[in-house]
Amino acid sequence: MKTNIILVALLALLTGVWAVPAGAQSTGTVKGSVKDQAGKPIADATVEFTNVDTGRKITLKTDKKGEYFSVGVNAGNYNAAVLQNGKMIDQLSHIPVAVGEEKLINFDLAKDQQGGMTEEQKKKIEEVQKQNEKIKNLNSVLAQARAAEQANNWDQAVTLLQPVAEQNPDQELLWAYLGDAYRGDKKYPEAIDAYQKAIALKPSSGSYHNGLAEAYAKSGQTDKAIAEYNTAAQVEPANAAMYYFNEGAVLTNTGKVDEANAAFDKSIAADPARADAYYWKGVNLLNKATTKGDKMVAPPGTAEALNKYLSLQPDGKYAQAAKDLLASIGASVETSYGKGKTPKK
Repeated sequence: MKTNIILVALLALLTGVWAVPAGAQSTGTVKGSVKDQAGKPIADATVEFTNVDTGRKITLKTDKKGEYFSVGVNAGNYNAAVLQNGKMIDQLSHIPVAVGEEKLINFDLAKDQQGGMTEEQKKKIEEVQKQNEKIKNLNSVLAQARAAEQANNWDQAVTLLQPVAEQNPDQELLWAYLGDAYRGDKKYPEAIDAYQKAIALKPSSGSYHNGLAEAYAKSGQTDKAIAEYNTAAQVEPANAAMYYFNEGAVLTNTGKVDEANAAFDKSIAADPARADAYYWKGVNLLNKATTKGDKMVAPPGTAEALNKYLSLQPDGKYAQAAKDLLASIGASVETSYGKGKTPKK
């Protein structure tokens, strides 16, 4: 007679994504001079470089020769402006600074302005300044919201992000951050709406589809969650192992062990070193074990999956649990998986 073995094994938190690069930034050098319309150097002028992508500003002063110099400038694209007595007198746009480069950027009002800026040029400069200030403010809000989320102050994060997302509806990152905040605050319909807006602006982001999938899962919409995890893996293959594992986690927690193991197999195919996928595959297989007399009979592949986990993470989070499960089915713990299979004494 077959008897289902019930194992209460809820997964821990699903793996989330925060695409925040780590490591030291690479830099270059900028230098140059500032001359007036007569070709004379302008001393004590302010040269302001603004990173187009981050809004970060570097402010320099010209010396008596009208020259300026700065090392340690992060690589990127910059807008540059020259101010004298607080007034804009010249500007250049989209100046690339490369790693290890010594960038020479000279400002010559006679050449750059050809006798002075037109009203149209002044308006363009003002637009650049406004855009740079806008980027700076948005980055400040994102930093505050991220700090609130890390402190589990989800309500505060929502309060910070909601107005700026609505004021800047074309900024997909704001909608994604807002989706994370709503999800943390357990406001799943609002989270779903925010993630959908982020995806509409950038459908190629696997992390946005992953966030939407988790919001669907938390709100009990498992089928929609699975579809989003699959889409995340397709549009971002580099993180497919994580997205398929999350899919398997949701299916495991809803009792769909066969479908869950199919997802774990995809996770393993994408990353053969994904240890937790082997463990939960073994757990799910053990849930289908039967008894023969007084002996438990586990489905084929159960011991192999658990031993593979142990070979990858012998001291991992589930190491003792894996050993206990192997003992429950009378299987040996292998000290060298796939290499002679020597039983542990």
